[in-house]
Amino acid sequence: MPEKILVVEDEPSLQETLVYNLEKQGYQVESTGDGLAALSLARHLKPDLILLDIMLPGMDGFEICKILRHEMNVAIVMLTARVDEADRIVGLEVGADDYLTKPFSMRELMARTKAQLRRSEVIREEFEKIKTSEPAPNDVLTFGNLSINQVQREVFLDDQPLALKPKEYELLLCFAQHHGKMLSREFVLECVWGLDYVGDSRTVDVHISWLRQKIGDAAASPVRIVTVRGGGYRFEG
Repeated sequence: MPEKILVVEDEPSLQETLVYNLEKQGYQVESTGDGLAALSLARHLKPDLILLDIMLPGMDGFEICKILRHEMNVAIVMLTARVDEADRIVGLEVGADDYLTKPFSMRELMARTKAQLRRSEVIREEFEKIKTSEPAPNDVLTFGNLSINQVQREVFLDDQPLALKPKEYELLLCFAQHHGKMLSREFVLECVWGLDYVGDSRTVDVHISWLRQKIGDAAASPVRIVTVRGGGYRFEG
């Protein structure tokens, strides 16, 4: 089944060009030049990717992106004639996955489109692969002198309670539930921060650094949360 793409562009000639080239690549494409119509179409179609202009009648692209990011998991590439860094930052902060400044070449657009669709597919496959191999949950997960009580949301090290922040607990639980498996930063972001999180993967690295300190994992040579070069992290217990 072809992947679905929604083109939201109010310049008729550009909209027509985008639709033509995307359909030529085998994608199923719908288009509109109105912001409110785009919101309605996205909810109805549930596309795999949205090419979203910023300056639109009815509702601008920033607001559309912000709303959809809380409603569905869809790759969003923003299109704009603006070159201000502030606009790019706002676009990424409201949840855009990529940003393309007009004028752009069709070759670059297609490359970015394929990259975002491939990234989304990899994350979905990783979720499905891990889900199908998950064992039945236990109330208490134990790894040597470290234990996690999932019912009470408590963590103990050498039988002493650890004061973990909510995200640190969820991060540790995510790793513990997938013990021994390499988890990409993207997967950890989805697992702990959710689909609507608009930050980047550096958040994962920072929180892992904090968590390592609390569970007694040496920063120079960690043995519990191991860094997998070029891949992500693996929890060894």
